[in-house]
Amino acid sequence: MTSRKALVRPPSPRLADGLVTHIDRTPVDAALALRQWEVYVVALRAHGWEPVEVPPLDDCPDGVFIEDTMVVYKNVALISRPGAESRRSETAAVEEAVTGLGCSVNRVRGPGTLDGGDVLKIGDTIYAGRGGRTNGEGIRQLRAAFEPLGAQVVAVPVSKVLHLKSAVTALPDGTVIGHLPLVDDPAAFPRFLPVPEESGAHVVLLGGGKLLMAASAPRSAELFADLGYEPVPVDISEFEKMEGCVTCLSVRLRELYA
Repeated sequence: MTSRKALVRPPSPRLADGLVTHIDRTPVDAALALRQWEVYVVALRAHGWEPVEVPPLDDCPDGVFIEDTMVVYKNVALISRPGAESRRSETAAVEEAVTGLGCSVNRVRGPGTLDGGDVLKIGDTIYAGRGGRTNGEGIRQLRAAFEPLGAQVVAVPVSKVLHLKSAVTALPDGTVIGHLPLVDDPAAFPRFLPVPEESGAHVVLLGGGKLLMAASAPRSAELFADLGYEPVPVDISEFEKMEGCVTCLSVRLRELYA
């Protein structure tokens, strides 16, 4: 089996200058953030994902949150048009990297906006969060790119958090998980499981029932272990201060390489 790829980008030393929208700004330790990012990348590698490092962008404080730059379905990468104008320069190097990996590339065009963090894929169902960073035209272009390939795009509201995947992700069996106070409409998902902590709503599926998740959600980790999964906790405290989570620190290309 060809190694699965994970696009990652090192954090900028200006991480603390990044955008925050739904939480209060608190001091960020850039040196600690870099060490935490390195541990995150090691965890991906240790579980069968080959990290592909995209060149850093020191002048883009939010550049480490690479997931927002694209959505990948099957062999097609849809390069995003971030809802925050200050982030639009983040996409060029990522597009070059994913093209080099053999993806076909489409791009979101203005006036559409789309952040990859607003897109949750569960099999061939793609949930798209309509909120502060992704607009209706962006979702229309997401449909146009992926529905001809067999996807079904379902739009859902996002108003309580930055991105859809700030509120919900999914377990390997397709059950959507979320912290209820931050989920606009749990009934939008066929199966929904509430978790006890905000950061417990964020998991990266590593394969084999292993879930990469934040160390700040021990009760959620217990819940997942009781369900037969294996939590793989990593400390991402400095990124959580910037509304980041485990999903947004990489773009996993499982469709191409799994």
